[in-house]
Amino acid sequence: MEDRFYATGRRKEAIAKVWLQPGTGKITVNKRDLSAYFGRPTTEMVVRQPLNMTETGSSFDVVATVLGGGLSGQAGALRLGISKALLLSDPDLRPTLKKAGFLTRDPREVERKKYGQPGARKRFQFSKR
Repeated sequence: MEDRFYATGRRKEAIAKVWLQPGTGKITVNKRDLSAYFGRPTTEMVVRQPLNMTETGSSFDVVATVLGGGLSGQAGALRLGISKALLLSDPDLRPTLKKAGFLTRDPREVERKKYGQPGARKRFQFSKR
């Protein structure tokens, strides 16, 4: 049996490369501890969701490299990467992860800004006179 599992997760502009290995539940992101990297409890919760849902939080160590995007996108990318790596470690976890929606890549991207306007949807104020 393989002792390390690799998967890639993406969300918005963020890319997460995730290595899952047997351990005690330590999560390292860009050579820093999870709480030191993200700082927000909500983003930490998003990252831990697949491990908590499958009750494998204390049996795997996660080492991840994330690049691009913001903290929210990186957390989402990390969640997808961890979910895919868990699936490689144990295919029986698929129904649990699939039902929670952790195996689906969120397709939403930022809409482009349109020329002659201040944003993608925003318009300059209309003046009748």
